[in-house]
Amino acid sequence: MAAASPEAQAPSARVEPKAYKSPQRKLVPFFAQSRDQWKEKCRSAKASLKQFKKKVQRGEARHRRQHEQLQALAREVGQLQAENRRLAEALAAGEKKERGAE
Repeated sequence: MAAASPEAQAPSARVEPKAYKSPQRKLVPFFAQSRDQWKEKCRSAKASLKQFKKKVQRGEARHRRQHEQLQALAREVGQLQAENRRLAEALAAGEKKERGAE
């Protein structure tokens, strides 16, 4: 058996270069515009991402400050409650002394 000639092979095995019909004068501006649109879309997405990151950072900082304020207020409430109990006990002890003196 002899080797099969290229013409004897199946037609799908032959690859012929495509002949493009669009002129370059139309393709070049189209691809340039497409590239510019893609770049603008990328820049816009990058800017939005940066904005969201800053917004998250500000939110975290605000949360941290509020948490610190909350802790300070909780400490103050504890101190005031302790003082209130102490004063109530002193008042009760003062009333008992007055009753005991009578």
